[in-house]
Amino acid sequence: RIISMCCISLINCVVKSTAASIVRPSCGNIRMKLSLPQATIMMQQQHQFSHRGISSSGFRSNYHGAFVPPTLRNRHVSSRTSLRNHFTSTAIASTSNKTAWDGNTMSQAQFMERDTVLVTDFNDILIDSASKRSSHEFSPSQPRGILHRAFSVFLFDASTSELLLQKRASTKITFPNVWTNTCCSHPLHGMEKDEVDGPDDVKDGSVGGVKNAAVRKLEHELGIPMGELKMMEKEFKFLTRVHYWAADTVTHGEKSPWGEHEIDYMLFVTIPSKSKLTLNPHPDEVDDVSWVTQSQLLEMFDDDTLLFSPWFRLIAKKWMIGNKTNNIDENDDIGGITGTQNSVDGWWDDLDRTMDTNDFCDYETIHRFDPPDVHLGGAGDAGPLFDGPM
Repeated sequence: RIISMCCISLINCVVKSTAASIVRPSCGNIRMKLSLPQATIMMQQQHQFSHRGISSSGFRSNYHGAFVPPTLRNRHVSSRTSLRNHFTSTAIASTSNKTAWDGNTMSQAQFMERDTVLVTDFNDILIDSASKRSSHEFSPSQPRGILHRAFSVFLFDASTSELLLQKRASTKITFPNVWTNTCCSHPLHGMEKDEVDGPDDVKDGSVGGVKNAAVRKLEHELGIPMGELKMMEKEFKFLTRVHYWAADTVTHGEKSPWGEHEIDYMLFVTIPSKSKLTLNPHPDEVDDVSWVTQSQLLEMFDDDTLLFSPWFRLIAKKWMIGNKTNNIDENDDIGGITGTQNSVDGWWDDLDRTMDTNDFCDYETIHRFDPPDVHLGGAGDAGPLFDGPM
């Protein structure tokens, strides 16, 4: 019995030592040692990926069947099966490590450190994870930060076709004080409701993980009650994905250490009437809200006293509003997009068509564009990444 207890104790020590020493794969020059709970969650996430149809070839790997943490790559593993079993058994044992996310208990700085975003390659295949802070840092070693997954919600009043805008709070670290669409944020690792989507989820347009993230943030940022959100969640319409980046030079100067680099999932949703919607914006997230028509938004775009997020301005002028409104001038500097490239019919022009058909759904293409010149640069002196929109 004494020998058995000693063996069990020794095995536990080895497991803890292995997990505690895991080093997260490099993103640029960023390497992060993980604590035991973080390492356990990371292995749990890999177990989740293997069951959601996410290609293992997207992960940095010494073995074709599974992601291998760097500290384990030089250790003897008898077979792929034993390696897979190592992750699977640890993941199953750590299921209880998922905790509820409570945005009301964290500051903006804590969000940056604690939220763990989904790092992707250019094809939107998950390859890693990173803190919200490290993924948004622009530097010489990572001039455009770290590419990660995001979502943008556009909430409309179906009776008036008005869009709900929010003005990001002045306390936000990235892009404060700017008007933008209803809600923009990130799906995260390790959430109580899974926010990780695989290729099959994108292919069939279901993207349940992104929708879970959208519900979480609509409640947090705008204070929409969960009862109303559960009804709204059924109506989310996933349209397409957009890959963009922008340095936050307007806020932090031409050498800004902050910016965005995202593959952004476009989600449209309508409600019968805004009179039925409860809004209680979180003061650390939102300074103001406004319901606007197309013509009112275009007037706001022309007002030099107002700031807008570069992604919203680009998306609105490229896809949401058709060119019959002459909303894009040939000399309009919005990341190389000109009026001749804008679609005839925009997503916002006929909400019934957008919501009830798949005419505007494109689950295969990832549309790509650079920011306006004012948002080039940053601490990494980043220039254009794409040759115009793709």
